[in-house]
Amino acid sequence: MDQLENLINQLENISESLNDVAMSLISDALHAGETSRPAMEKRVSQARRAVDKAVMHLKQDQ
Repeated sequence: MDQLENLINQLENISESLNDVAMSLISDALHAGETSRPAMEKRVSQARRAVDKAVMHLKQDQ
């Protein structure tokens, strides 16, 4: 079980990092005067949701 808990922790850290990147992309876009959501931020947020879903599935099996 320690390996699984370690993997869950790593995935949670990745999710947080992806969220940080998404927020940075949004902030940069706002500072640049853009009025729409950056395409890269959409992809990063989608990846974060996929990681969150993986965490949820792994935690259900514990």
